[in-house]
Amino acid sequence: MYYAMKRTFTGGLINCKYYLLLAALTFSAASFAQQTNIENVSANNSVDELGIGKTKSQKFATDAFLIGRDYHHNKFVDREKGLKGMADCNFTIADAADPQNYSLCEKLGLSVIVSEGPHLTGKEWMKMSDEEIDAYIKNMIKKAGKSKSIIGYHICDEPSSLAFPQLAKAVAAVKKYAPGKLAAINLYPNYATIWELDQLKSQLGTKTYTEYLEKFVNEVKPQIMSYDNYMVEMSMDMVNKTRAASYYTNLVEMRRIALKYNLPFVNVVSANQIRPFTTIPSPANLAFQAYTTLAAGAGGIRWYTYHGQAYGYNPIDKNENKTLTWRYLQEVNRQLSVLGPVMKKLTSTGLYFTSPAPDSSLPVLPGNWVQKIETDAPMMVGEFVSATGTKYVMVVNLSLERSAKFDIKTKIDQEKIWTLNVGENGELVQARHKDGIWLTAGQGILIKCGGEYGAEPDPEKKPVY
Repeated sequence: MYYAMKRTFTGGLINCKYYLLLAALTFSAASFAQQTNIENVSANNSVDELGIGKTKSQKFATDAFLIGRDYHHNKFVDREKGLKGMADCNFTIADAADPQNYSLCEKLGLSVIVSEGPHLTGKEWMKMSDEEIDAYIKNMIKKAGKSKSIIGYHICDEPSSLAFPQLAKAVAAVKKYAPGKLAAINLYPNYATIWELDQLKSQLGTKTYTEYLEKFVNEVKPQIMSYDNYMVEMSMDMVNKTRAASYYTNLVEMRRIALKYNLPFVNVVSANQIRPFTTIPSPANLAFQAYTTLAAGAGGIRWYTYHGQAYGYNPIDKNENKTLTWRYLQEVNRQLSVLGPVMKKLTSTGLYFTSPAPDSSLPVLPGNWVQKIETDAPMMVGEFVSATGTKYVMVVNLSLERSAKFDIKTKIDQEKIWTLNVGENGELVQARHKDGIWLTAGQGILIKCGGEYGAEPDPEKKPVY
């Protein structure tokens, strides 16, 4: 380019440099306009009512968006390396170690769910007297101490409903001896066995999954709900439609019960090869699990498992080294760390699917606000509202095979919309309906609705290469 301009402008070196600079600036501006094709509005406080880009998760807070791992006892030999690796991977909750290095957790900004080893099963809790339960919880709290990193105490994983009366006493004891802290109990998924012929031999101890969730809330009186579901990989990346449907129906039902009782919930999903014959963690299926969790309005996510142990393709291998899965998970957790604090300021008002839905029981569009998603891929749509009444929408590409473009149609024709860019720390950028919005496989995006028709300016003139 410089050689051509030098030949054209022979009148003087100054003119040549001037036109060269002008051309370069014009090319850069046009190039930037083509790449972004959006108007940056992050500095507009009337648009950014949630403080996006400035909102960070409050450290050591029970009501923060939680990003954690499994509660299985930590196997790290190098404790410092293990905890630092979790902080680098953008977790907000430390591992389940006993004893725990609380001072290092405080330094790294990692909250702690205290884990007393060995863990008690539901059947073991059922054998304990009221006095034994009270003493057990009191001792756990006393032993852990008063580190500011402590946000709760692990009680039980996947209990039968038959254990709920005793677990209720454990939760009450946590509330008594550690007011304001969480009593963490993780529930079964909806594919656990129900009570058909023998209540004791069933996993749930109830005749339906809904009954199981209802009994948990009404008998145990929890401050938070949590469940695990590994059907994304068990379905071979959602190829097995029956197993894939279980992931969605579980998420929808947990959301319904949590909203009914005004409780936050945590989705525990897979970050390893859950069985030797299943698919392995990928950028797409990790993002899929994260964004569907956000779209449902969850208060957190936990990844099972983080350390090698008996599973393959873990974020950390048996030699305590980071794997490629760790790199994938670090990025997904980074996006969650940007979106999570924002989503915690919103209230979930609806969850829908494009037609046909993955299961006939699932709700399809139109929703309360979103009328249609124009796309050729299956998508999930979560509707939200802020404290000031502003509407937000989370759209998720449910395809784990390809990218997809969509346009959103709300009750206002060509409504002015902004998307939250999670490439850095988060900023709102205005989008154009005529261009559509692209999502990679499994990816989601948060959209702010402007509440008015948005006249879209003509796109900038594209550069000629």
